[in-house]
Amino acid sequence: MSDRPILYSFRRCPYAMRARMALLVAGETVELREILLSDKPDDMLRASPKATVPVMVLPDGQVIDESADIMRWALGRSDPAEWLHGDDPALIERFDGPFKDHLDRYKYPDRYPGDHLLHRAAGLAILADLNGRLAGTGWLCGEVQTMADAAVMPFVRQFAVVDQSWFDAQDIASVQSWLTCQINSDLFRQTMQQQAPWRAGDTPILLGHRRA
Repeated sequence: MSDRPILYSFRRCPYAMRARMALLVAGETVELREILLSDKPDDMLRASPKATVPVMVLPDGQVIDESADIMRWALGRSDPAEWLHGDDPALIERFDGPFKDHLDRYKYPDRYPGDHLLHRAAGLAILADLNGRLAGTGWLCGEVQTMADAAVMPFVRQFAVVDQSWFDAQDIASVQSWLTCQINSDLFRQTMQQQAPWRAGDTPILLGHRRA
């Protein structure tokens, strides 16, 4: 068993993105194991048979395999930026649930029956609500970035890149500015550093560092 937490992750997965962001903000050092979705390692599958990332295995063997729970675990240990002041479970669930459903059906029309443009419109309606919330302060839970911003942003990013020109033309300027600010941040750049897929016996790759 490792003497530090092990995080099984996939760089482009929005759930894994937000877990990594919270771990970095918390200054929590973990062993990062990048996986291939087409070739998931046996160690990960034994830890979490549901076989989705992220999966975090703590040194005592405890497994946390929900991204929001990983965020809360990390920030509960160390929260120098006070991200937990902006933990909004209802908002996060709206994007994990209804928005993600519309996003999948818009992004992958070949996988789902129905009119993908109807799902694009439904997703945009949710973003219009978000735009109103952002209009006053620029962030979802006040005047600074918090957990809610990091939890929601990866899904909005995915929605935007399906058709970037269309997204940029929509009347949601506050959402567009909020998204741009986050994806251009040093935190997100660090979050999205590329790693080779992990194999047993590899030299550990560490994400983050323990704050003094």
